[in-house]
Amino acid sequence: MIPFSVLDLAPVTEGSDAGQAFRNTLDLAQLAERLGYRRYWLAEHHNMPGIASAATAVLIGHVAGGTSTIRVGAGGVMLPNHAPLQVAEQFGTLASLYPGRIDLGLGRAPGTDQPTAKALRRYFDGADAFPHDVIELLGYFDPVVPGQQVRAVPGAGIEVPVWLLGSSLFSAKLSAQLGLPFAFASHFAPDAMDEALALYRRDFRPSARLQQPYAMLGINVVAADSDAEARRLFTTQQQSFINLRRGRPGLIPPPIDDIESYWTPPEKLMVERALACAAVGAADTVQDGIAAFIARHRPDELMVTANVFEHAARRYSFEITAAVRDRLAASSLQTS
Repeated sequence: MIPFSVLDLAPVTEGSDAGQAFRNTLDLAQLAERLGYRRYWLAEHHNMPGIASAATAVLIGHVAGGTSTIRVGAGGVMLPNHAPLQVAEQFGTLASLYPGRIDLGLGRAPGTDQPTAKALRRYFDGADAFPHDVIELLGYFDPVVPGQQVRAVPGAGIEVPVWLLGSSLFSAKLSAQLGLPFAFASHFAPDAMDEALALYRRDFRPSARLQQPYAMLGINVVAADSDAEARRLFTTQQQSFINLRRGRPGLIPPPIDDIESYWTPPEKLMVERALACAAVGAADTVQDGIAAFIARHRPDELMVTANVFEHAARRYSFEITAAVRDRLAASSLQTS
């Protein structure tokens, strides 16, 4: 069975605050470790009241320090917001503190709105510099060579797996050219998934970092004791998408009983298209959905995300998902 991993945005729910979000994140990471998830990734966003993972490297250190075996990383760091040297130093530091457990996923989007992007990138030339910045960053992790004027301390000579993230063909092509693992954001932008996967696998060039293509896909999984309860819990994510598109991002809202009264028909179409890669329901429903997704797309790994309002319900969803993974693994062994 392919590995399952967790993507977390450190959600700040209505009636809560960032401190509680961070406590929940660590608690969920510890649970994910016990349940056998492979990695726990946090994503960089800015100026979004409902997402507390803006200082991504800092939060990765918090999670890695509170766990012992699970890989912890960025899914991702938005490289256009940072100098490559600074990212190399941050993740070189993390990898020195937690050897063999740190991942660095890189994205080329700002992870925010235009005014905030301008505030973050005082001297930014544009996302067109992303391929150059990735190559520069990779170089900082290489061993220092004679005459090298700038080195990452710590960072040089330290093994930090670097992934490229994307929701289009751009990062799929760049990942293939550079011989890097690729993670596609199918959990919120699935339109180009099939084409991006095919391009990445067809054009992949082996590198010192990776000999074979390795693709991870994001999927929304909300599991509960019944299909109806899971669909109700999923309305939190649906509302959050609508609020963002309406230009009113806020704290993560509680679930509602009637999502049809909340969205307009065009909004419904938009949300259903954006969140099409989802398995929502009781354990059997989720198992069927995940099995079909894996059979169709053949990912090397699944990155599971669940934007659920109540922390206890979110924990329970990941527990059910881990049990589903184990059932699928047992089933594949029996049929092999």
